[in-house]
Amino acid sequence: MSRKNRSSSNDNNKMPEYADIPIDPTVELNLHRLKHDLGGSDDLIMREIRYDGMRFASAAVVYIDGLSNAMAINQYIYDVLDYSLSHHHAENPSSVDAAGLAKKLISGMGAISNVSEMATLYKNLLSGQAIILLAGQKIAYCADIREWKGRDVTESTNQTSIRGPRESFTETLRTNTSLIRRKIKDPRLWLETVTIGQVTKTDVTLMYLNGVVKPSVLQAVRSRLSKIEIDGILDSGYIEELIEDGRWSLFPTVFNTELPDNVAGQLLEGRVAILVEGTPNVLIVPTQLVAFFQSTEDYYQRTFYASLLRILRFGSVFISLLFPSLYIAITTFHRDMLPASLLISLAAQREGVPFPAFIEALIMEITFEILREAGLRMPRAIGQAVSVVGTLVIGQAAVEAGIVSAAMVIVVSITAISTFTVPAYSMSIPIRILRFVFMVVAASFGLFGIIMGFFVLLLHLCALRSFGEPFMAPLSPYKKTDMQDTLFRLPRWLVFKRPDTSLEAETSRIRKS
Repeated sequence: MSRKNRSSSNDNNKMPEYADIPIDPTVELNLHRLKHDLGGSDDLIMREIRYDGMRFASAAVVYIDGLSNAMAINQYIYDVLDYSLSHHHAENPSSVDAAGLAKKLISGMGAISNVSEMATLYKNLLSGQAIILLAGQKIAYCADIREWKGRDVTESTNQTSIRGPRESFTETLRTNTSLIRRKIKDPRLWLETVTIGQVTKTDVTLMYLNGVVKPSVLQAVRSRLSKIEIDGILDSGYIEELIEDGRWSLFPTVFNTELPDNVAGQLLEGRVAILVEGTPNVLIVPTQLVAFFQSTEDYYQRTFYASLLRILRFGSVFISLLFPSLYIAITTFHRDMLPASLLISLAAQREGVPFPAFIEALIMEITFEILREAGLRMPRAIGQAVSVVGTLVIGQAAVEAGIVSAAMVIVVSITAISTFTVPAYSMSIPIRILRFVFMVVAASFGLFGIIMGFFVLLLHLCALRSFGEPFMAPLSPYKKTDMQDTLFRLPRWLVFKRPDTSLEAETSRIRKS
């Protein structure tokens, strides 16, 4: 299956289109077409209802084994159809009103829709609905009795918290929407579902609070989703890459999370949630840089402790980004900035090291990145043990062999640990990449290179936007009202307004102008 955009795929590989093919009133012809188009697949179940003296079948039930509730089909749909049609056939074999009678009986199930063309029929069938074909009818009835095995709602292993809800999203779309509705019981919480993917036909659902979200943001989301032309969507990462701003930027402009309470909180602030069938990661747009350094746990702790943790995280980000480059710059170009005792200690440690500070730091950083990736890919039973033991053994062996200094091992260790304080994993990746960039400019130009590199980074961040909203807000442009929940969190009894991303803030700004 091609994962590329439709514009780059070969025309010979395109799937056949069924939009112009109507449903035939003859049941056998529809069944023959279904069997032919699906290649006679073993999981395609087709059950006909045919009586003596009749040349053609009166009805048929078609479903995909494993996607539909087979017990409900056998005990209700098929039995009801069989009873109603056989009873009517015995009383008046020549009557054509049996289809109408059967329709009334099966409509007692509730979720019954009708389709008139094969394209919609295939989509509903492959989504787990049972298809009911009736003789003489140019429409088919779709019973929504989808049922498949899915992962239970469990605690997230990627985004953990000490205090707060433990539940996380699963791979089932309807389960995820219900988790959010359990937290926001408001009729203004609206859902819109679109199908994306020429082959996979993946359901993508938008969730937003009507009257809270900005219409411009909602329209931008709809427009970007409607322009996606691709064969398959297997994860929300496909959607994220195709709709994000700043596609050549290292920084993500779409937020993703596995926590329903995080999504609920952002919906209350006027953002849009994008849920994709088959993935537990929900996308949030628009987003801001500070959102990647905030945790849902901040809102469940007392304000003083939450504010302290936020400041600690921001400080850890600067350590993770700049600590190795500062060490390289100071030990290479600016030794006079160090106290004499510390300078002598560092010189003694580096006496037998054959490499300059930059090469020394580069070796240790690359080694740690290899160990981190190996720990993620190894089986969980041994991955953590191997990564920890490997780091200790390699670090100690490198110092004893005189390849690196003990001070460099300390710098790299503190830098690596600081990276894990970022709650959003997607933000830790650009920080790790930029760390190497700052190491290069530090080795080339010293502190001047670090300052200039940091200045260029700020300019880039200020130029980024997320669905029309400034990525660096409320720091740039400065929003005084939004600063109450940015670097620190004010007590709840001092917070009265929604952030600038909501319709309420936009309306208030228009009135003032």
